[in-house]
Amino acid sequence: MKNILLVINIVVAIIITIFILMQGKGGGLGSAWGGGGETFQTRRGIEKVTLRLTVIVIFIFFIISLISFLNR
Repeated sequence: MKNILLVINIVVAIIITIFILMQGKGGGLGSAWGGGGETFQTRRGIEKVTLRLTVIVIFIFFIISLISFLNR
């Protein structure tokens, strides 16, 4: 059971990383780490969906980590 939770946690962590990297605004690679954010814009369309999916996957990661911790 513990090994299954560990594998699921690793997969979810990779998905979180992908979602976070997809949220970078701007044209270049530097914008993914803070560049190009001089103006504020509301999130629309796919950006909004990606943000919500990221929050949901982070919550799932937290729950799986908590279950794994309590299952010692």
